[in-house]
Amino acid sequence: MSLHPHPQSKSVINRLARIAGHVEAIKRMAEEGRDCSELLVQISAVTSALNSVGKVVLEDHISQCLVDSGSPQQREVLNKLIEAIDKYLGTSSRRWENSH
Repeated sequence: MSLHPHPQSKSVINRLARIAGHVEAIKRMAEEGRDCSELLVQISAVTSALNSVGKVVLEDHISQCLVDSGSPQQREVLNKLIEAIDKYLGTSSRRWENSH
């Protein structure tokens, strides 16, 4: 496994720290016997946050590991992949065609 920096590393680490804190708060809620619906709302929020940070990691992977080594035609294909991922996840993301 090779180590290489990604532009969003600090953001990913910060998001994961917030998510870890949120999970700890949910654990305390469960220990306190809080209402199931309250727990489910918080679990849903953590799931959404994890999906969001996963998308950032995926975008970094695409931009740093795939696009940087590709031709303009390959970048276009990867941009279409990002668009498909956005549609699937119901989000929008940055595009790479102008960044390289």
